[in-house]
Amino acid sequence: MDNINIRNGTPEDADTIAHFQKQMAMETEDKALEDDLIKPGVQAIFESPDKGFYLVAEIEEAIVGSLLVTYEWSDWRNSWFWWVQSVYVEKSHRRKGIYRHLYNEVLSKCKKSEQTYGIRLYVEKENKIAQKVYSDLGMCETNYLLYETHL
Repeated sequence: MDNINIRNGTPEDADTIAHFQKQMAMETEDKALEDDLIKPGVQAIFESPDKGFYLVAEIEEAIVGSLLVTYEWSDWRNSWFWWVQSVYVEKSHRRKGIYRHLYNEVLSKCKKSEQTYGIRLYVEKENKIAQKVYSDLGMCETNYLLYETHL
C-alpha cells in the first residue's frame, strides 16, 4: 500500500488513539478500559513528551493505526532502548503493511537519535501472528521473561 502516511501523533488524535486502545484491550484481554482512565493516559504523552510519542498511520487522511514509543535507559549500554507499545491497526486494514510502515518510521527515528541502542517490544505468548510479523521485520526473541507487580 503506497498511500499510507505515517506521522507523529498530535493532541487532536487522542480520542482516536484512546478508542484504538479500548479496542485492543477488548480484543487481546477481553478487558474494558474506562474512558476516564485511558483518555488522560493518552493525553499524558502529549503533555509530557519525555514519556514518549505516538505515531499514527493514515490512509486518505483517516487514521487506521497507531503505536506508542516510550524510553528505557540502559546503564549497561549507556544508551536508550525505545519500547514499541500500544500497537493497534484497525481490523479492516490488517495484514496490509500498516505496522511495517509504522515500525520502519520508528526504526528511522531511532537511528537518527543520539544514544539509542535499540528497539524493544513485548507480545503475548499466544499471539503467533504478531510474533511472525516482528520476526519478519528482523526483530529477535530475547532471553528475558517479563514480570510485574501491580500496586
